[in-house]
Amino acid sequence: MTKIDFRDQISNNKWKSFFLMLIVIVFIVALGYVISRAFDPLYFSFIMIIAIIFSMLYILISYYNSHKIAIASVGAKPASREKHKMFYDLVEGLTLASGLPMPKLYVMSSQQINAFASGRNPIHAVICVTEGALNKLDRRELEGVLAHELGHVGNYDIRFITLVAVLVGMVAIISQIFLRSLFFSGNGGGDKKNAIFIIIGIALAILAPIAVYLVQMSISRKREYSADATAVKFTRYPDGLIKALEKIKNEHAPAEKKISKAVAPLFFANPFKNLGSTHPPIEKRIEALKRM
Repeated sequence: MTKIDFRDQISNNKWKSFFLMLIVIVFIVALGYVISRAFDPLYFSFIMIIAIIFSMLYILISYYNSHKIAIASVGAKPASREKHKMFYDLVEGLTLASGLPMPKLYVMSSQQINAFASGRNPIHAVICVTEGALNKLDRRELEGVLAHELGHVGNYDIRFITLVAVLVGMVAIISQIFLRSLFFSGNGGGDKKNAIFIIIGIALAILAPIAVYLVQMSISRKREYSADATAVKFTRYPDGLIKALEKIKNEHAPAEKKISKAVAPLFFANPFKNLGSTHPPIEKRIEALKRM
């Protein structure tokens, strides 16, 4: 088995994430070019203004309150230093090792082994673990999970994923406005050139949201690999995280209905078997960790 350095794993996944985000930007530019050729360029400017306004509203509401929304949506409660001493001790130790500020800690009522981090930056970060994680994981395993979550915090993953979500949202908004506007427009200028661009625009408007959604899922998976590698950087002990993942793999508890699908991508492990591929397969995560 070829060994890999966790530093290389972190760097490679970050570059892949930026490359995938560039693909989303290319879709926006392509849509803009086709629409501006099919209609008056001023029409595209109008569409972009609307898309930007909606995207900015998304940032203001979701981005700046992401940690509050995530905690409230799962009904988590603040962790008690007395009752959850190991939780506090491990996070404090990891923050000293990583140089990150101490996040706010929460516990969620669920018997599944899981955890998530949220917050737009390390200062506003929160880490939430399930009661199942506290009860079923030993000290080393829990440390690996918490290091993974701090990895998300240190890598500014919430900020990055939010930016990607805004770009993906812009593609969806532009596509919807363009498709709906066809019902209210004439023949787009009446010549064959415009007709060709309208046909291309329709194809892009239908396919682009699907394509960028798949790209968004791929970016989410890359950030999980990066957080795993960052956890190894913080602990220098991949076995703890490996054993935690193996326990999750062998866990057959049904998904808790109280977990919203909107926040499921934040979790350490996908809490819904049929949600989609926001997380890499556990087997592949274990395989990558064993090579470090």
